[in-house]
This record gives sequence, C-alpha cells and structure tokens, in this order.
Amino acid sequence: MANTNRNVPFNDLMPLPPGEELENDPEILKKLVAASRALASMDNNVLRLPNPLMLVNTIALQEAKASSAIENIFTTEDELYKAISNTIQEENTNAATKEVLRYREALWEGNAQLEIDKVISLPLIIKIYRQIKNTQSALRSPQAQVVIRQGQSEFRTGEVVYTPPRGEGVIEALMDNLIDYLNDDGKFPMDPLLKMCIAHYQFEAIHPFTDGNGRTGRILNLLYLVNQRLLSGPVLYLSKYIIAHKDEYYFALSAVINRGAWKNWILYMLDAVEKTATLTNRLIHETVNQMEATLEQGRKHIKWYNKDINEALFSQPYSRAKTVADVMGKTSRTTISKYMDELVQARILTPKKDGNQVYYLNDDLIRILEG
Repeated sequence: MANTNRNVPFNDLMPLPPGEELENDPEILKKLVAASRALASMDNNVLRLPNPLMLVNTIALQEAKASSAIENIFTTEDELYKAISNTIQEENTNAATKEVLRYREALWEGNAQLEIDKVISLPLIIKIYRQIKNTQSALRSPQAQVVIRQGQSEFRTGEVVYTPPRGEGVIEALMDNLIDYLNDDGKFPMDPLLKMCIAHYQFEAIHPFTDGNGRTGRILNLLYLVNQRLLSGPVLYLSKYIIAHKDEYYFALSAVINRGAWKNWILYMLDAVEKTATLTNRLIHETVNQMEATLEQGRKHIKWYNKDINEALFSQPYSRAKTVADVMGKTSRTTISKYMDELVQARILTPKKDGNQVYYLNDDLIRILEG
C-alpha cells in the first residue's frame, strides 16, 4: 500500500511479505544470480587472509566511516586511524570520530551476540542501536512526533518527505512481523538476498528509533547475511556503494513508500551487493599480495621480522610502538625504539608525530583502503 500523504504517519505500511511476483521477475532473478555469485566468491576469498579477523580494523572500519557519512557524520581518515591505534579512546577524539568508532563496535558486538542467539531478535537490534547512539533508549514512543525532512544541502530544505508509523503498539507489531519474516524460512520461504533487500526497506520505513535508523539498518543487513551463512563475518562494504549512489538509494526507497514500486529498489540493493562484493574481493586480493611482499621485505632486512609482526602491522593503518611490543613480548623502551627505527629504515612503516605521540603509518595498507 502506497503512502499518499507524507505529512501523516504511514500506519498503512503493509506487513511482510510483499507480492510473490517479485520472486518470479526475470530481471530480478538475473541480478540475484549475479549478486549471489559475487558474494560467494568474496566470502571464499576472505579465507585467503591469514587471520580473517584482520578485517575488523580494515574493511569494517571503512564500512563504519562510509555508513556514518551517509548520515552526514564526517571524520577524516587521519583522525579515525589515530583513534583506533590507541588502546583507550582518548578524550580529545572528536565527536564524529567517536560516532564512527561506535558504529564499528556495534557491528562487532552485534555479530558476537548473533553467534550466541542464532537469530535476529528485537533485543539484538536495540543493542546495536544503543551502541551506535550511546543511549539507553529503545523503540520510539507512540507520541513521538518524528518526521523525515529534506537535508540541508537539498532543494526545499526542511520539507517533510516522510512521516513513519506511530501509535500505541504500531511499531512493536511491525517489528514483530519484520523479525518473524527474517527468522522463519518455513513460513516465509525466499532467497535470503531478496529477503535482505525487502527487510531493509521495511526497517527504514518503520523507522523504529528516533535517530540512527540508517546505520542500525545497514548493520542489520550484514548480520542477517552472516546468520544465513552467506557471509563468514560482517565484512561486506555496502555503505561505500550507497554513498556513491546516495540519490538513487533515497529515490528507490521513496518509490516503494510512495508508490509501492518494489522492483527498482530490489535491483538497486542487489546491484549494491554485487558491486560491493567485487570491490571487497579486490581489497582482499590486494591486501594479501601486499602482506606477502611486505613479509618478504621485512625478512630480508630485519632479522626478527616474522609473520606475527607482519599481521599486526596490517591489522590497522596506524600503529604505535606498543603494537610491536605486544607481539614481541618486549617491555624495554630502548629495544622497542630500536625495532621501530628498523621498520622505518626498511620502509615498512612511516613515522608521523602528533604532539607527544608518534604514530607509524602502513602506507601500503592505507593506499589499498583509500584507493
């Protein structure tokens, strides 16, 4: 059912599933095959990494940054890389960087919880939202006058473009339906990639929280694919595609809301999966090749250089002397200082001083991530 008045709560939002014709559309099926193949190839390629969890601080960090940028929360790579190289988040870290880091933590805390629960649940979704927004609030109240407005840089700034459902028990009922749809494959049999596309629209249309719905929904996409065993971990870099095609994203989303036009939305989301999987494959391939070349270079010029050190230096773009000290089990400041100098002389790392702190940049990893 279409939304005919953007200023009135869309309480006619239909529960899932939509019509069966979507599953039989030839164009959708063709794109579904392409997206599924690309995703499977990418997930197999993740296993090439010596330690797949290295993606926590590489691809997952880029996903966090891009997803936040969609919501106009911007931080520089420099601020972000410095922040994650510190074991404790420093007080002078700016607000935007802290929001990006919270997104990354929400992604991995949600993944850890999903490994325990085995299902997508409302408590899991609320936990993700709370981590992102650093709050203890939950679903928005029945009386909250939440509306979606045009952004500051757009035509007709501030104009209401959508009013999500509201009322006693309305959001709860829609969320129960959404969660049932995601978890019950017997009752709702459908290819999981198609389900992800449809559920993402539904989540954004419900708009269950006062803020942070976009970021929460994008994490939910990844966790659902993990739960369906289409991903080994939540490392798909979907937000980069969305921010590069942001106008198309919101146009396709609003077309479903305003006209019930599902097809273009599903094609858009499947294309995002296909192109993102291809991009992530390239990042993994380039990272693995660079790691091998750096390991060879390190062993040639530094007698103590080994696989563990190499992996540690590729786990994040900026390192501290403590990174090497922890791996080597060394506590002597003189010894670690000597080690860091050798890494710089071998051109494996580049020092960067910021006040009293010295960061060591893995320029090769940064080039791959930001390419």
